[in-house]
Amino acid sequence: MGIISRLRQDVQAILERDPAAKSVLEIVLCYPSFHAIIMHRIAHSLYKKNMVLLPRLLSQWNRFITGIEIHPGATIGEGLFIDHGMGVVIGETAEVGNNVTIYQGVTLGGTGKEKGKRHPTIGDNVVISTGAKVLGSFTVGDNVKIGAGAVVLRNVPPDCTVVGVPGRVVKRNGKKIADSAPPDIIDLHHELLPDPIGDMITCLQRKISRLENRIEELECVKIGTQSLQHADQEKGTVCTEECASCKDVCVRPDDL
Repeated sequence: MGIISRLRQDVQAILERDPAAKSVLEIVLCYPSFHAIIMHRIAHSLYKKNMVLLPRLLSQWNRFITGIEIHPGATIGEGLFIDHGMGVVIGETAEVGNNVTIYQGVTLGGTGKEKGKRHPTIGDNVVISTGAKVLGSFTVGDNVKIGAGAVVLRNVPPDCTVVGVPGRVVKRNGKKIADSAPPDIIDLHHELLPDPIGDMITCLQRKISRLENRIEELECVKIGTQSLQHADQEKGTVCTEECASCKDVCVRPDDL
C-alpha cells in the first residue's frame, strides 16, 4: 500500500470513529494520533534497516509532541486510531492489527526483563478502553473489547469482552460480540460492558436481605412461654408489644 493510500485510510478511520472530527484539514493539523502514526512509520522503516539511534530519537520526539510513546520496533497495522492518546505506550515487540482503536492511558507492555517477543499481539477490530493494561507476550483475538482499567495478562479468544483486574473474559447479553454486530463493524460502545464483580455483590446483597428477613420472622414467633422448645404443646401465637409493631407477619409454629 502506498503512502498516500495509507494516509487516506488513517484519516478515514478517524472520521468514522471520532464524532468530534469535522474535516480532513482538522485531522491533519490537530490530531496527535495522526501525527504519531506518521512519525512512527518513518521511525519503523529506519528501525528495520538496523538503525538504532535515529529511530529512537524520532520516537522520543514523537512522545514529546503527541504524548504517545510508540517504540520504533512495534508493528502497527492499517487504520489505527488512538483517541486523545495522552499516556499511550506501545512496546518494542508489540504487534497491532488493522482497524484497532486505543483510548488514552493504554499500555501494551511487557512483564519483565526477558528478551525476544515480550509484548502482546493485538488482532483486528479490537477496542482497548481508557487505562487498560495489556502486559506480556500473548495474543488478543479479533473483534475483542477490553474494558476501561482492565489488566490483561493472558490470551483472549476472538469475539470476547474482557473486564476487571486481572482481566476476565465475559459475555454480553449471553452472546458473543460477533453475534450481535457484523464482523466488519467496530463496536465502540466500551461503556456498555458487563460487571461480574458488581453482579456478585448484588447477588450477595439479595441473599443477606433474605436472611435478615428470615431472622426477623423467627424473632416474631412468640409462643406463650416465648420458646420454641414446646411448640408441640403450645399451638397458639401470641405477639408481644414489640412484635405487634413490626410490619412482618408472625409465623405460627406449624409453619416452621
